[in-house]
Amino acid sequence: MTAPGRRSSTFTRLLRHGFTDPSAAERLLEGPELAPVRSDPVLLDALGATADPDLALLGLVRLVEAQDGHPAQRELLDTLIAAKPLRDRLLGVLGASAALADHLARHPHDWQALVTYEAQDLHPGVQEFERGLADATDPVSLRVAYRRCMLSIAARDVCGTTDLAQTAAELADLATATLRAALAIARAAAPDNAALCRLAVIAMGKCGGHELNYVSDVDVIFVGEGTEGADEQKAVQAATRLASHMMRICSETTVEGSIWPVDANLRPEGRNGPLVRTLSSHLAYYQRWAKTWEFQALLKARPVAGDLELGEKYVATLSPLVWQAAERENFVADVQKMRRRVVENIPVAEIERELKLAPGGLRDVEFAVQLLQLVHGRADTSLRSGTTLDALKALAAGGYVGRADAVQLDDAYRFLRTMEHRIQLFRLRRTHLVPEDEADLRRIGRSLGLRADPVKELNREWKRHAAMVRRLHEKLFYRPLLDAVAQLAPVEARLSPDAARERLIALGYADPAAALRHLEALASGVSRKAAIQRTLLPVLLGWFADSADPDAGLLNFRKVSDALGKTPWYLRLLRDEGAAAENLARVLSAGRLAPDLLMRAPEAVALLGDGEGGGLEPRDRAHLEQEILAAVRRADGGEQAVTAARGVRRRELFRTAATDIIASYGTEETPAVADQGALVDLVGGAVSDLTAATLAGTLRAVVRDGWGDTLPTRFSVIGMGRFGGHELGYGSDADVLFVHEPREGVAEQEASRAANAVVSEMRRLLQLPSADPPLLIDADLRPEGKSGPLVRSLNSYEAYYRRWSLVWESQALLRAEVVAGDADLGSRFIELVDPLRYPAEGLGEEAVREIRRLKARMETERLPRGADPTLHTKLGRGGLSDVEWTVQLIQLQHGWVEPGLRTTRTREALAAACAADLLSAEYAATLDEAWVLATRVRNAVMLVRGRAGDTFPSDGRELAAVGRYLGYDPGHVGDMLDDYRRTTRRARAVVDELFYGA
Repeated sequence: MTAPGRRSSTFTRLLRHGFTDPSAAERLLEGPELAPVRSDPVLLDALGATADPDLALLGLVRLVEAQDGHPAQRELLDTLIAAKPLRDRLLGVLGASAALADHLARHPHDWQALVTYEAQDLHPGVQEFERGLADATDPVSLRVAYRRCMLSIAARDVCGTTDLAQTAAELADLATATLRAALAIARAAAPDNAALCRLAVIAMGKCGGHELNYVSDVDVIFVGEGTEGADEQKAVQAATRLASHMMRICSETTVEGSIWPVDANLRPEGRNGPLVRTLSSHLAYYQRWAKTWEFQALLKARPVAGDLELGEKYVATLSPLVWQAAERENFVADVQKMRRRVVENIPVAEIERELKLAPGGLRDVEFAVQLLQLVHGRADTSLRSGTTLDALKALAAGGYVGRADAVQLDDAYRFLRTMEHRIQLFRLRRTHLVPEDEADLRRIGRSLGLRADPVKELNREWKRHAAMVRRLHEKLFYRPLLDAVAQLAPVEARLSPDAARERLIALGYADPAAALRHLEALASGVSRKAAIQRTLLPVLLGWFADSADPDAGLLNFRKVSDALGKTPWYLRLLRDEGAAAENLARVLSAGRLAPDLLMRAPEAVALLGDGEGGGLEPRDRAHLEQEILAAVRRADGGEQAVTAARGVRRRELFRTAATDIIASYGTEETPAVADQGALVDLVGGAVSDLTAATLAGTLRAVVRDGWGDTLPTRFSVIGMGRFGGHELGYGSDADVLFVHEPREGVAEQEASRAANAVVSEMRRLLQLPSADPPLLIDADLRPEGKSGPLVRSLNSYEAYYRRWSLVWESQALLRAEVVAGDADLGSRFIELVDPLRYPAEGLGEEAVREIRRLKARMETERLPRGADPTLHTKLGRGGLSDVEWTVQLIQLQHGWVEPGLRTTRTREALAAACAADLLSAEYAATLDEAWVLATRVRNAVMLVRGRAGDTFPSDGRELAAVGRYLGYDPGHVGDMLDDYRRTTRRARAVVDELFYGA
């Protein structure tokens, strides 16, 4: 007896052998069931070698208890001690699977299935499993026999007798035998149906690929034909009844549970299509209607049950179509869509534990291999394997995948699949989530041979392999392309020019020959620069391919690299700062504007990094004005000063465009910004601030050059239109008014001459031909329009507005805001116009009718001929003009009494009107959504085309690029146009009610 306070020697030994609850284990060992063997050291050593010694001991005690009497118990225990193969197998299973322990407790004689240890037992195939299921005559007995066969598979797996690939193949063979047995039971139950038809069962997915999990849906497709002389329709109906019965036999839950669901949703038309089709019906569907993913699924098609001759004919008939899939019109768009990992449907709480679908998971490996098979399997039949690891090996042997990459991917895939197997084996439940419980993680770690600190080691190995997959997923496609063009050390296999061309086309490159030339120029040679490029390019090419124009992305990258290649910081920035390379790839492949701005000053690449000198946050007006005015002071002469100011403007336009693109596309670490309105406000504010700072600098330069420190007249620039509203787009002109006031003692004529000279020189300098984008000043909103003087004195404005002002001018002045020049003069101008734009008691009925007439005339006269009114962002139905005029009418009517409406900004005014109950929240949201969308489209057109436009592009690639900017996947430009029309149609209905009173 152990002394109080001291632990028994058994307790200590149990701890040393890996038991986590030695007290419970000690009680089990002291029980009568294990009395004959409890002192045998072999037993404790064997239990300590299992994944979970506590679980194994409990399962053994339950198994001994379940034996029929003492002789049966003695036989089990004697065999257990005497036969090491049985001991390792049985205890290994009991320590890894509570579900199989339950099965053994219910069927206590099934342990004898683990006794035999012959050559055929080590690697059984379909025939051996068919013999194991031969006595099953109903769903219940089939389940018992199935578990008995699985018992032997699991035993070989946990003992290391078979590796991952062999285990997955055995599970697929057992599934094949089970489908055959289930079909035989269904046939026996309905011999009349069986006599009418030929039914072939085609395995798909992991079963078809000979790489099944322990618990997985078994994907199938059914093919039916009539027997000789049978009516085809009746034969298909009979085959459908047989197929349905077979599925129920496997799927339904009985007293022995279920086997697995049989899933036929990969069939043509999915769950909406007929369960069974004839071969000719299958062929017609795949020839006319099938999508790329359906051909991808057919890579794994394998006849497994029923009429195997018909099944082989099905595979032979459809196989040519599979290998032509890469030539289909929508293949590239489909591939781009599939390549973006679909993780949106994974709950946020689970994504970090997801083995299959998360980035770096099993799906990444399987998709990459299947895509490369579809691209290159047309010409190389050695790649046509349905098994992932076999296909990966063939891809490496053919040079389609780098050998080192293939080895690393093989290791990672084996580890992740084995981990998945161990997770499923415990409860025999279908799951791909890594458990959170420490006991579960400990069991899984120990089952993988991680014994020192199983939980910590398991997490480290899992994360390491997932990171490896994530890193290799993109490089897998592109590294062989570089090997093909770099021509460095000889390798056994290299991509042929044709294979490289096929791969680039499949990944979205329209001009593969040019792309290969760019790669050769960037990556050839033994220089350090070329070596770094070879490291960067596999990832960059993937990011380019994720855009609407990969060719432009690669070409632009070559141009930037040629311009900056000799600078020491450029490649170091891309290599060492995680964000910079991806940000650059996004910017270079999203359209023309940002790359054009960058090419004029490639050193702006530094803005894309996250280190010193980097940062994409647009700068505020005060900082911009400070930098521009400092540059003006340093310059010699007006032209040099304004050149410096335009240079700052170009750099900051690039910063804003880059921020907008990256926020719209998202990155691997940061999803796209969901709040479209915030992006519109960011761009509008940044470009407006930048324009104001540029005008302030230009004004200072002109005054200094012509008059020294002091102009004879005070001078102020008033922003109008989108400029005054802080809503400028990338291609917007700057709408302004110029106001001056003669200084004391200066004649009106002299002051006017000086003011006009300032305006003339400002416009000239800002439009001088240079590498920087011009800034166009538009003063057409001035009194009398183009017929009136460019500049007026404050007194002149006051006299004009008092006597001649029209209602449209009051409306235009709603946007007036001081942007540059004499702040005091500007403030007095604003005080002057406030009574006009916020008239006391609001607008009269005649003024409202006049505004409506003007709007109606503009809609009919100014919309370009041939333009689609449903897609014109400015003048079209529910577009910018509709929303802005509606908001401005509310401001004119109610601004005098509602302070919140006294703003130059459309969205602020709309929100204020809603807060004041001048329109409903629903109407406000509808108008805001349409205005934001139309503004985003205009910004997108400028970013993509490099020139302003008010309609969607007609060119397919440009339209796709606009779609990507707006968040639409490849192949969904039709959805984009439909959504735009729907959004603006709703807005127009609100405009008709609020503006026109309809």
